[in-house]
Amino acid sequence: MKTINLFKKNNLCFKHWNGENYAVFNSIQKVVKIGALAAVYLSVFGYQQTLAQTDTASISKKINLEEVEVSARRTSSVYSEVGRVLHVIPRKEIEALPVYSVQDLLKYAMNVDVRQRGPLGIQADVSIRGGSFDQVMILFNGVNVSDPQTGHLSLNLPVDIQSIERVEILEGPGARVYGPGAFSGAINFVTGTKNQDNLTVNVLGGQYGLYNASANATVKTGKLKNYVAANIASSDGYIDNTDFKNHSVFYQGQMDFGQEKLDFQLGHNDKEFGANAFYTPAYPNQFEQNKTTFASIKLTAGNKVKITPVLYWRRHQDRFELFRENPASWYTTHNYHLTDVYGGSFNAIIPSSIGKTSVGGEVRSENVWSNVLGYAMDKPIDVPGEDAQFTKSYQRTNVSTFLEHVYTYERFSISAGLLMNYNTGLGLGVDFFPGADVSYWMTDNVKLFGSVNKTLRMPTFTDLFYDGPTNIGNPNLKPEEAVTYEAGLKAVNNWFNGQASVYYRAGENLIDWGRLPGDVEYSTRNLSDVNSIGFQVQGRINFIELIGQSPLQSIELGYAHIDQDKTMPDEYESAYVMDYLKHKFNIGINLHLVSKLGLSINSLYQDREGEYIAYVDGSYEEVPTEYAPFWLTDLRLQWSASKYKLFVDANNVFDKEYYDLGNVAQPGRWVKAGIQLNLNL
Repeated sequence: MKTINLFKKNNLCFKHWNGENYAVFNSIQKVVKIGALAAVYLSVFGYQQTLAQTDTASISKKINLEEVEVSARRTSSVYSEVGRVLHVIPRKEIEALPVYSVQDLLKYAMNVDVRQRGPLGIQADVSIRGGSFDQVMILFNGVNVSDPQTGHLSLNLPVDIQSIERVEILEGPGARVYGPGAFSGAINFVTGTKNQDNLTVNVLGGQYGLYNASANATVKTGKLKNYVAANIASSDGYIDNTDFKNHSVFYQGQMDFGQEKLDFQLGHNDKEFGANAFYTPAYPNQFEQNKTTFASIKLTAGNKVKITPVLYWRRHQDRFELFRENPASWYTTHNYHLTDVYGGSFNAIIPSSIGKTSVGGEVRSENVWSNVLGYAMDKPIDVPGEDAQFTKSYQRTNVSTFLEHVYTYERFSISAGLLMNYNTGLGLGVDFFPGADVSYWMTDNVKLFGSVNKTLRMPTFTDLFYDGPTNIGNPNLKPEEAVTYEAGLKAVNNWFNGQASVYYRAGENLIDWGRLPGDVEYSTRNLSDVNSIGFQVQGRINFIELIGQSPLQSIELGYAHIDQDKTMPDEYESAYVMDYLKHKFNIGINLHLVSKLGLSINSLYQDREGEYIAYVDGSYEEVPTEYAPFWLTDLRLQWSASKYKLFVDANNVFDKEYYDLGNVAQPGRWVKAGIQLNLNL
């Protein structure tokens, strides 16, 4: 993984780039002289961000860009001006790692916490900087696809990892840039950036009856570029009731009319899986099916003043069975939910002699029909495709507007803005969320940055309404709010890329599922105050640039530390908020063995704060069990030719037995092998 950094060079003029493909850069037909360039996140209001990246080590060799104008924040800027921590994982790094889902991939990122329930992307909770899984905004090609029902479902993307060209991770609050929901960070998954006709086919097999087959193609016809993808995967499961079936189809079309560009996409994912102890270990025979459909259309127009209207829609339907078979006599029905999210946004970027100003707004409607969540309906309606009825529903609408201005002078840059937000589900009027980012290049290779931003997160439908055997929702929850202060340093030259940062987050009304002494059931509540302080350091050494040809090609090290405190009784038992990663250490090594044979080794150390109530021999233990720290090591041995790759992977090489999310047993050693064909047509 690369931490995006860059060093400044005076009057570099990039006319042609060769090597990799970055759609944002290639889509703009201008020659630009820039003082510094390594990456950019192109932010279009609310949920329409595209974060782009390059690697500044050996610019002439590694950056692929033709006639580009770079943009950043909500307004256009060179990335060197941005005072935030941003990570990008490009396609070439993804292909070198022994991963098969975006969840597997994200676990290698610093300050990103991935707690998997099901293997190979079936279900996982992802958080950033010690936040909860509901506090991270998930974007797909710049569109917010976070699930308002629960963050457990936000990573249900309509593609598999073979279609992901890059993953972009913004650490820290993002309400001013992305809108409500980006409380502790945002993750954007980007597809379809190839610029020539191409066909890629992947086939994978492994232990426990695992197979995964996928194909994607890019076809250009005149002004229209088409990207299509499909995949199917299945496994018998690594222990009882962990089997799954998963398939998806996706289409993305991009039309280029010169100053106007149109981007539209449509995708569907369907997966069903055994959910052994996913939500409570007392019922290990749980089962779940999720169906996700997503569509969006975006227009980019204008020359001097750029405008971007966007429309989007996401539907998610799920069926949860507490008993997959042989239900108890008191069990009468499964849980059924259907959420519809649709919205539209508008963004305008206006340049002037004193900088660039961005203005815009968004309307987002979130709706749920259920037999568990919401308020009772006057008349039940049928569940699509099921012999059941929805008896409850709930709807809320979020309206937000923003204003941001960016000013840059030589090595100094400042961005300041304000998000104004109103939600019909709150009844609290308009809330204001200001923020500012500052950066300054001390030398051509070292940059200082700092920021302060206020952010919020709405309670999910599950937070508000879910009542179950062990849980009670709370419809009177308030939204979470926090102010985060951050400072750091980035450094880069032709063989080193690294950064260090520290942050402090003062949170109010954080939402958690928990129990006080004497409580039998977990309930949602607003914790009065939860403050976090953390720091991270990481760096990547490119030995090819440092010493020339070497078996050791690169090594990357990273460490992140977090401390949190809460103003609640010591006896309070938290299900999520206090179960954060206190220590995380990553090491990644890439080796060239012989000819076209390479080896990647990735080791991860985690030490989690918090505890859980172990369930042993049919009953809960009286004394809580603390999460034990553990090491995991993954290997990939890969033969890379121009048109194909052969690989053999081993995940959890040392067969470590560990628990990272309550009583959910994690997979032991899992060996897999596969082939990828990559044909330029």
